[in-house]
Parts: sequence; structure tokens; C-alpha cells
Amino acid sequence: MRLSRSLENLKAFLKPGLVYRRRDLAMLSSNVDRHLAALVRDGFLRKLQQGLYVCPQNTVFGEAPPDEDVLLEAFLNDNHFVVYSPNAFNSLGLGTTQLYNRKVVFNRKRSGEFNLGGRTYLFHRWREAPKVVTREFLVVGLLNRLQELAEDRGQVMVRLREKLSTFNNRKLSEAANRYGTYSTQLKIKKLMERRVSVD
Repeated sequence: MRLSRSLENLKAFLKPGLVYRRRDLAMLSSNVDRHLAALVRDGFLRKLQQGLYVCPQNTVFGEAPPDEDVLLEAFLNDNHFVVYSPNAFNSLGLGTTQLYNRKVVFNRKRSGEFNLGGRTYLFHRWREAPKVVTREFLVVGLLNRLQELAEDRGQVMVRLREKLSTFNNRKLSEAANRYGTYSTQLKIKKLMERRVSVD
């Protein structure tokens, strides 16, 4: 009877669309692993990753995926992150055209590739993350991963040099210093110096 009451209390706590960590639910259950297994079996929860669950939210179109920010905050146990698609590089006017099926999560906790809720994320751990994704931050992100791009990397740098005036150079320099690898910082510095010498 006690196990059943505890399980019912756990069910009552769950809200459709929300993501839960095992340890957050453990305080509500007298036998959390047994209860989680029962809730998954009965469809009240769906396991996303080890220790991470979503309470499904059903719509007329089927099960709705959890809100991305809610999902990532639960996975990281931290709300200090930004997420972007490398497809956004194509909006910078630097000649990139490739499409990617994974997003990048710039965060303080995790590194590596993870599949969460049917979506693929590449987690990039850094000492801090910006509050918003700016064009200047995207340039830094592109240069950080320049070696991974399918495009002609030399041509990307040529276009960046040609388009440098379309970016806020102060913000670009700040973004490079805060979020760029050493190689990226050097590239940005050389581009800035070249522009000053030309001007």
C-alpha cells in the first residue's frame, strides 16, 4: 500500500512537457528506481538519457517534444548556456552553404555529442556563455570550428576579411577574447590589424 501511495504521489507531481532528473524525483518516492521503471512502462514518463526523463505532452498531432530550453536546462542542471544551429553561419554572408542536423550548446558543464528527445546536440564547454547569440558570436563560433567546415576554409577567411566592416568590430573583438580559442583570437586580431593598416 505504501509503495502504491508513493507512486500515486509521484504521478500527481508530474506535469506534461516538463523534464525531470532522477535525483529531483527521488525525494518524492520511497523506491525511486522501481517507480520510475513503472512510470516509463505505463507511459507516464519517457526516458531521455540516464537519469533524465520527460513527462509526455500529447497533442492532436501526437507527442509534442519538450521545450528545448527546459530540456537543456534539466540536462545541464544549469541555465547558463546558449544554443544555436551551425546553419546560422550561412546568414553571415561568408560563403558557407552547408546544412547541419545538430545544434551547438555553448555551456559551462558538458562537452560531447548527445541525443536528447530525438534531437542531436554538440555540447561545447567553456568558462562562460553569452546571454544571446549575436552575429559576432557566430563569427567566433565559425572560426572556432573552422577545421570542421566542409567549405573552402581559405575562401571563408577571404570573405570575412571583405565583410569585416559589416560587423561591430568592438563586439567581434570582445566575443573573440571571451569565447574564442587562441587560434580564433589570433585570426580576429590579424584581420583587425590589417583593416587598420588599410584604413
